[in-house]
Amino acid sequence: MHMSGLRLMAVHAHPDDESSKGAATLARYAAAGHRVMVVTLTGGERGDILNPAMDLPEVHGHIAEIRRDEMAKAAEILGVEHRWLGFIDSGLPKGDPLPPLPEDCFALVPMEVSAGRLVEVVREFRPHVMTTYDENGGYPHPDHIQCHQVSVAAFEAAGDHRRYPHAGEPWTVSKLYYNHGFLRQRMQLLQDEFARNGEVGPFAKWLEHWQPDRDVFADRVTSRIHCAEYFHQRDDALRAHATQIDPNGDFFAAPIEWQQRLWPTEEFELARSRVPVILPETDLFAGIEDDS
Repeated sequence: MHMSGLRLMAVHAHPDDESSKGAATLARYAAAGHRVMVVTLTGGERGDILNPAMDLPEVHGHIAEIRRDEMAKAAEILGVEHRWLGFIDSGLPKGDPLPPLPEDCFALVPMEVSAGRLVEVVREFRPHVMTTYDENGGYPHPDHIQCHQVSVAAFEAAGDHRRYPHAGEPWTVSKLYYNHGFLRQRMQLLQDEFARNGEVGPFAKWLEHWQPDRDVFADRVTSRIHCAEYFHQRDDALRAHATQIDPNGDFFAAPIEWQQRLWPTEEFELARSRVPVILPETDLFAGIEDDS
């Protein structure tokens, strides 16, 4: 396999986010011989057990260690390198009014500290492209919003000699993307395919709450990456996060063959570029010279 000199870094909030957001794209680039690194900001320590089969006494109290093992498996399946940034999951606050966030959590770490830690990893790995979430965090979990802010801050600071002078030799990242995997039109196409096959699709409740005029993300997509042949790897990586993913859940309801035929791409928004680009694009490395 030819190892190219192009490197991609995907920054995520919790273990399993990398498998549900843009995973087939990561697998595609890794398979093509690019170095791909997933950086996970928190350990997912406050995640609930979302797979009934894993709701076991021996899992409770050990979620942090179990999620480390799950992440290692998922990274191996996708063929990517992995780095923990070491912050603590903020949990998803519930209630009205919302309770305060736990004092030790990532969402309360000063930006200077968390961005500095990410800058170190960026300068060491030297990615040409970074991916993260948009300003809404994909959905408004405090760690996802913080992940967006920290990623943008590190993208801006990593190439600046004045910032974090002790965090390694400056490195300028060429492009920054936001994941936009959660598109209404894709869900509608799959739902319609169930109906065409005389079945009731699982997405009605989602689509009901999601009026067509509210599909704000569709207008933001600049880049569609063809990765249908890696959907199996994406799903296997998701299932590796057994505490978080119910293998009988809606995510796996639509046969992969339908997904490959109806929607063979993953979607991104080019948020910042330091190289000239022509949009729309079909390659996250478009416009970047291979330095190998």
